[in-house]
Amino acid sequence: MTAREQPGGRPVAGLGVATGFRPELQGLRALAVVLVAVYHVWVGRVSGGVDVFFVVSGFLLTGQLVRAAERGEFGVRRRWLRSLARLVPAAAVVLVVTAVAAAMVLPEGRWSQTVREIVAAALFLENWQLAADSVDYAARNNVASVAQHFWSLSVQVQVFLLWPLLFAVVALACRNAPGKLHRTATMALLGVFAASLVHSVELTIANQPLAYFHTLTRLWEFALGGLLALHADRIVLTRRARVAAGWTGVAGLVACGAVIPVAHAFPGIAALWPTGCAALVLLAGRTGAALGADRVLTAAPARYLGDISYALYLWHWPLLVLYQQAAGAESVGFGAGVLIIGGATVLAAITYECVEKPLARRRGGPRRQARITVACTAVVLAVAFGWQVAAASRVDPEAVVGDDSHPGARALLSDEEVPPAPLLPSALAVTEDWVRIEQWNCTPMAGFPMDVCAHPLPVAEDTQEPVQPDRRIVVVGDSHAQQLTGALLPIAQQHNWQIITIVRGACPFSTASEVVPDEPDCLAWNAAAADEIIAMRPDAVVTLATRDARVGQTEQTPAGFVEQWRRLDAEGIPVLALRDNPRFDHSVPDCVQTHPDDVDGCGVDRAEIYAPTPPWTDLPDVPANVTFVDIADAVCDAERCPPVIGNVLVYMDDNHLTATYSTSMSDLLASRIEEGLGW
Repeated sequence: MTAREQPGGRPVAGLGVATGFRPELQGLRALAVVLVAVYHVWVGRVSGGVDVFFVVSGFLLTGQLVRAAERGEFGVRRRWLRSLARLVPAAAVVLVVTAVAAAMVLPEGRWSQTVREIVAAALFLENWQLAADSVDYAARNNVASVAQHFWSLSVQVQVFLLWPLLFAVVALACRNAPGKLHRTATMALLGVFAASLVHSVELTIANQPLAYFHTLTRLWEFALGGLLALHADRIVLTRRARVAAGWTGVAGLVACGAVIPVAHAFPGIAALWPTGCAALVLLAGRTGAALGADRVLTAAPARYLGDISYALYLWHWPLLVLYQQAAGAESVGFGAGVLIIGGATVLAAITYECVEKPLARRRGGPRRQARITVACTAVVLAVAFGWQVAAASRVDPEAVVGDDSHPGARALLSDEEVPPAPLLPSALAVTEDWVRIEQWNCTPMAGFPMDVCAHPLPVAEDTQEPVQPDRRIVVVGDSHAQQLTGALLPIAQQHNWQIITIVRGACPFSTASEVVPDEPDCLAWNAAAADEIIAMRPDAVVTLATRDARVGQTEQTPAGFVEQWRRLDAEGIPVLALRDNPRFDHSVPDCVQTHPDDVDGCGVDRAEIYAPTPPWTDLPDVPANVTFVDIADAVCDAERCPPVIGNVLVYMDDNHLTATYSTSMSDLLASRIEEGLGW
């Protein structure tokens, strides 16, 4: 997981840079990887162990770079190639084996995401892939992939590429005054530490999922390790103080994941806990005390576990994900967990002994290192490409929604059974089968990173000018409003209406923040969306009428919905409010793929989702401008809300309609929508 420590290393007079072999660092690595694995497997939480790796990497890498600069042996390209040649082979082995196993175990609906993330992992861009998914609402329901843990390795490799550049600038600035190297390096690291920590805190508050994977929010952790490398030897502590520091650091690391919700609080100010604990262990160093933490950390088993910590980190996660998929288990029992961690340890030892150590002994020059890096990366990319090609060949290109074999929602209009046929969208395409509006004519919404998107107008054949619509309809709300545009568009095109969307994920059109209570951005966006609609003065607004249509919860029409409708009523703007579709407690396409003989079991009884009468019928103060449309009969039959209707998958995940099915609903809903609008 981290830069390998180099034994030896002659002292450099006057630098105060930590030199020599630090066996307790291997034990610290061992502790970190054990915490990561144990918390992942049995606790289902993040431990903070990755942050320890970041600090240790910064400690070792900074020490190496400063000593090299002092000796005048600094070479950025050589450093890059050495780091990549050390890290890439083991990563490539894990990714190739994981890809083969995943193709056999994972349902086809997860193949596309898995291939995408394996490619990102091979290029050490997985953190940015996950960061992009964190701000892409359509990707937020992605399940944890077998390569997701490569995000931290990606951050480290990016830092391994950045750090030599940083110290090359430092060395260049001190070329005529080598005595200032230590001070200049310290100032540079302090600057990185402060800027990155401030950015980390700010972005964690504004967008924690993005901050978690962002390289710039993690730089301060490496800088902390670098500052310790420059100054730890100058900090004089008594033996008793060092013993106390060592055990405090170890105890703090063990407790971190249990006390702090790491996955939802990091990497802001909360990340000072594990990084501070790692710093205490580094400051404690070798105490020489019989009861010092270093006695445990420098024991032979701990040192060897530290040696294989990189490979163990790489192996444990795919084994966990593949086991859960194969066993159909959300949690892991003690026995299964022992097998997962034990198996990962065996694979890690084999990888270390057969891949890492032999390549380290025969490191060679830059050309050989470059060949190793390119060859290993090429193998992973070739496997991923082959998987993608094989997957594409399984898709039926001739099947079309709406034909007799794939009527979709139209099947609910007839009592005749639809003959079996391959499902649409295919299992491989279902996670991408979303009603997307990015290609519409979009303009930024004032004050928000959101767009107002208008469906392109048809062009007149004689003038080649856009045909002006007879009506303009605004669809406003969250993703559940957006998905209904699939059903609305065919109706709108038939009548020369234009559909305009104002949507924000997880933020229904309301005066309240319905999904995340009191979320400031959602509250502000809803107010701005209402202002935008009033200024636009459309012929009608389409939005949701209900929420929480799921098992175990009572479907409701929130008061905040009614307040927004009342505001539009005051402006004379009609509202067409559509009932929400069911939400499930499992991924519907995954269930369909893993239970092909019991597809109906992946659905739910209609009575568990929908009451006989919709919740708005009990509201005493519905504004006169609102007309309701109940879509329950478009997603459920009389008894069940099935996962497949008319050979079309209804859901792309646990709650969003596929674009294919939404489009098929237009015939079923056309008369109700036309009647509701009164046009």
